[in-house]
This record gives sequence, structure tokens and C-alpha cells, in this order.
Amino acid sequence: MIPPQEASARRREIEDKLKQEEETLSFIRDSLEKSDQLTKNMVSILSSFESRLMKLENSIIPVHKQTENLQRLQENVEKTLSCLDHVISYYHVASDTEKIIKEGPPGRLEEYLGSIAKIQKAVEYFQDNSPDSPELNKVKLLFERGKESLESEFRSLMTRHSKVVSPVLILDLISGDDDLEAQEDVTLEHLPESVLQDVIRISRWLVEYGRNQDFMNVYYQIRSSQLDRSIKGLKEHFHKSSSSSGVPYSPAIPNKRKDTPTKKPVKRPGHEHDFRVKHLSEALNDKHGPLAGRDDMLDVETDAYIHCVSAFVKLAQSEYQLLADIIPEHHQKKTFDSLIQDALDGLMLEGENIVSAARKAIVRHDFSTVLTVFPILRHLKQTKPEFDQVLQGTAASTKNKLPGLITSMETIGAKALEDFADNIKNDPDKEYNMPKDGTVHELTSNAILFLQQLLDFQETAGAMLASQETSSSATSYSSEFSKRLLSTYICKVLGNLQLNLLSKSKVYEDPALSAIFLHNNYNYILKSLEKSELIQLVAVTQKTAERSYREHIEQQIQTYQRSWLKVTDYIAEKNLPVFQPGVKLRDKERQIIKERFKGFNDGLEELCKIQKAWAIPDTEQRDRIRQAQKTIVKETYGSFLQKFGSVPFTKNPEKYIKYGVEQVGDMIDRLFDTSA
Repeated sequence: MIPPQEASARRREIEDKLKQEEETLSFIRDSLEKSDQLTKNMVSILSSFESRLMKLENSIIPVHKQTENLQRLQENVEKTLSCLDHVISYYHVASDTEKIIKEGPPGRLEEYLGSIAKIQKAVEYFQDNSPDSPELNKVKLLFERGKESLESEFRSLMTRHSKVVSPVLILDLISGDDDLEAQEDVTLEHLPESVLQDVIRISRWLVEYGRNQDFMNVYYQIRSSQLDRSIKGLKEHFHKSSSSSGVPYSPAIPNKRKDTPTKKPVKRPGHEHDFRVKHLSEALNDKHGPLAGRDDMLDVETDAYIHCVSAFVKLAQSEYQLLADIIPEHHQKKTFDSLIQDALDGLMLEGENIVSAARKAIVRHDFSTVLTVFPILRHLKQTKPEFDQVLQGTAASTKNKLPGLITSMETIGAKALEDFADNIKNDPDKEYNMPKDGTVHELTSNAILFLQQLLDFQETAGAMLASQETSSSATSYSSEFSKRLLSTYICKVLGNLQLNLLSKSKVYEDPALSAIFLHNNYNYILKSLEKSELIQLVAVTQKTAERSYREHIEQQIQTYQRSWLKVTDYIAEKNLPVFQPGVKLRDKERQIIKERFKGFNDGLEELCKIQKAWAIPDTEQRDRIRQAQKTIVKETYGSFLQKFGSVPFTKNPEKYIKYGVEQVGDMIDRLFDTSA
């Protein structure tokens, strides 16, 4: 049970809390009332604001829509005015540009092309919007006039600035200058850079907007003429140089040129040495002799043609580089084909003329003229890869021109080789052209000189012979195959020569002179073969050729030595009388000894007189033959003289014993010496 005091305190505590709660509740109630009042006031304010906004919106929206319409109308008016200005400008194009078009593009290409562009847009506008208007015809006529002026300017620029390339520059281009410390590539500037850019811009406009291809014809005609004239100028340069100094030359590149350039021979392109036709003039012409100055002219013509071929390749390459910048890509090959035709046809015609001249020369056996084909053919074949590259993309007829010329030259060259071999075999001169001293025959020197010239053109000559082969293996012949053919040909010429020499030697009535003649010719052939590479070439198909010639030479020496038997037989041991020493000779024996001395003396004098006029050009062979004969005769005569010189076979020994042994040797030493 709770004590009364605690209960009383508890009650007071509860009453106090209740009182506090009532106060809190009363505060909350007051606050709620105030909040409700504020809410009512806010709702009233918001309702009033909403009402005002509704009124404002109903007033503003119509004004906004009206303003927007006005702005749209303003924009349409501005656009319409702009379009009207643009359209009106087309009607003014003709009057604005007529003066510029009339004056033409020279010196103002940029402005001129701008005016043309305006005219072109005007044409397009009137075609689309007013095709029947007179303004269309007016701007059309103005556009055509402008296009014609551009075409005329294109032609004018190309004509005025396209220059013939000088021969000196061409020679620098194809051969350079060995004296330059630092070799530089020679480049050609066909057109000044500013002009080139103008030409390129005009050509592009004509293709893109002018729908015109006539300017391409103008281009190739002008450049074709310059190319052709450049090559012809080089040829004339050779002729003038040969007539004035005899040596065409190429000075150094201009910006490296020395103060006093010296003239020097120009190397043939691709050649290590010159082929001198004039060395063949006296040897290879027919018996009528060369025409004065003809051989030097042949040499100049050959050099000129070879250089012109190289010049064509270099100039054509340069022309294509220029053309590639100016002519549209899909027209470049065709235009280039047309551009090079005149120059190429000129070269091919000149080549065919060389073939024709060679064909006529074969008929008259003028092999100096025929041999001009060899260096030219060699150069054409060496240059063919460059030719093929330059002509890539041209018409088949253009590509086939050089191979056709090469085939013609190979055919005529092979014909010349065969004709020469037959001419060596059938040379008719026997009596009228035989050397009286038995020296080397002109035919022999001709043949050897001809073969030596072929050494410079082994591959060319071999290919000529191979081109005439009908066997399947010849269609793809190798260099070894060509070499064997050339070796066979050389052996054929030498065989024909040997047969002809044997026939000619029979013209001599004296067998000894015939032997000397054959000896001289065989020795000349052998020495000539050994001094050159001919002996190695002959050995390809005839291993024993050298030994065979030496045997022939020895046989002729032995034949010659038999001519002295009629001298030595008089005093030979087998033909002498046998007698006892100290026994007086009988008249018959004395007479025999007298006859032997007289026969020897007469024979010696006769042979020495005759053979002194004979010739053995080879000093070594001459000394060898003299020494051998001297040894035989001196030994035989010395033995005879020792045996009968002191025998009393006559009262006048000086009449019969006319020569001492050494005198006989001296007489033999003077054989084959017309100056003795």
C-alpha cells in the first residue's frame, strides 16, 4: 500500500504534467488556426494571380502570333530580293564580261577564267529557267567566243614557247660529259614553269567545261614538229661539224661549262669504240675503188643515225613527261602515239634507206657500205628495251616499226655475210691483179680485215646468221648458238679464201714463186688470226685450225726450197765424178767439173736475180727462210769447193770459181729485198 505522502506527491506530479500537456495542446491549436488562416490567404492570392495570368495570356498570344507572321514575311521578302538580285546579275553577266572576253586571256588568265565561269553559270540558268530568252543566245555566243579565245591562247602559248632542243643539249642528254667533276642529270625544260601552269589550267578547263578535244590535236602537232626538227637538227649538226672540224662534240652542261671548252669526239651511245668504215674503203670495195670522200660521209651518216636513235628515245621520254601534265590521262597514249609518228617514221625511213643502200651495195660487192648496217643494228638492239618502254601503250603498228627494221637489217646483214663468203670463193681476178713479187694478195687482206671488223660485232653478226636458221632451235637461239654459227661462218670464209688462193697461185709459172705467194698469204692469215680474237672464235668449231695453217706454211717453205735443187744438184756429192787424188784428171772429168761450177754459178746468179724481186713481208719468216737456204747452199757449196777448188781442172780457175762460200751466203741474204 502506497503511503499517503507519496500518493499526494504523485498526484501533484501528474497534475503538473497534465497542465503542461494542456498548455502544449492549446499552443498547437492556436498554431493550426493561424496556419489555416495563412493557407486561406495564400489560396486567395494564388487564385487572384491565376486569374490575372489567364487574362495576360489571352492578351499576349495573339500578339506573338502576329509578330511571328510578320518576321516570316520579312524573311520571305529578303529572300525574294536576294533571288531577284541573283537573277538580275545573270542579265548583267554579258555586259560585265564582254570586254574581258573580247580582250582575251593573255596576261590575265585567272581573271579570264573567272569571267568564263560567270558566263557558264548564266548559260546554265537561262537554259533551266528561260530557254527561249534572247539573253541565253547572247551568253552562249559569249561563252563560245571565250572558249575559242582559250583554244587560241593554248595554241599561241605552245607555239611561242615550244623551242627546238639544241644539238649540244641533246648530246649532253644522251652522253653527258666525262670531264664533269660531279655528273648531273641533264633535264629539258620544254616550257617555262609559268607558261606550263597556264597551259595546264587551260587544258583542264577545255576538257572539263569546254567539252573540247581539238586542243589535243593542236598539242601533238606542235610538239611533233619540235621533236622532228630537234632530231633533224642533230643530224645536220653532225654534217656541219664533220665538214668544219671533222669531230662533232658536246660541251659540258651549261651551268658547269668551263671557260674554254675543248672539242672532243662524242662516244657513240652504248659503244666502247668507234667503227671506222674508212679503214675498209680501200680493202673491201670492189675493184673499181671507193669514191672520194664517200667513206668519211658513211662514217658520219652512221654516227649521226645512231645518235638520232638515242636522241629520239630521250626526247620521247621527255615529251611524255610533259604530255602527262597537260593531256588527260585517258587520252595520253593516243596523243603520244600521234606526237611521235613523224620523228619515228623519219628514223624508220632512214633505216630502210640504209637497208636499201646495203642491198644495192651487195650487188656491186661494196662491203664497206654494207658494214654500216652492223653498228646501227647493234645499237638498235641495245636500245630496243628503252624503245619498248617508251612506246608502251601505243598502237601495235607503232610498236612493230622498230622490230620490223631490226628484222630487215638482220636479213640484209646475213645476205651480205653470205655474199661476201661467196665473193671470196669466186673472186675472178687471177692474172691482172696477182702480185708480181708473191706478196699477200688483196683478197686475203680484204677477207681478214672484214673478219676482224666482225669481231667488234660478234653478237650482232651471230644473231644475223641465227635469224636465217629455219631449225626450231634457232627460234630461241642462245649466245652460244650464235657464237658457233659465227665461228662456222668464219671458217667457211677462210676455207673459201684458201681454195681461191690455191687457184690463183697456179697463175705463176714458177712453182717457187707460187709457193712464196701461198706462204705469204697463209702466214698473213695465221698471224692475223693470232693477233686478234679470231683464233679463239675459229677454235670454237675447228680446234686444229692453227696447226693446219702451220703445216701449210711448212709445206710451202719446202716447195720453195726445192727451187734451189737445180743449183745444189750441180754440186751435190751424188752427181760428182770420182777420181783418185794425185792422179791426173782426164779431159772428161775436167769438163764435168767445169760444168758443175758453171751450172752452180749460173743457177745461183739466176735465182738470186729473180728471187731478189720477190717479197716476204714477215721479217721473222724472211730471215728464217734465208737462213735455212743459206745453210743448205753454203754447206753444199763449201764441201764442193773444198773438194774441187784446188784441183787443176782448168788453166783459168777464176772463170769458174767466181764466189767464195761467204759471198754465196751474202747473195742469199739479199733475197726478197728489192732495195738490195
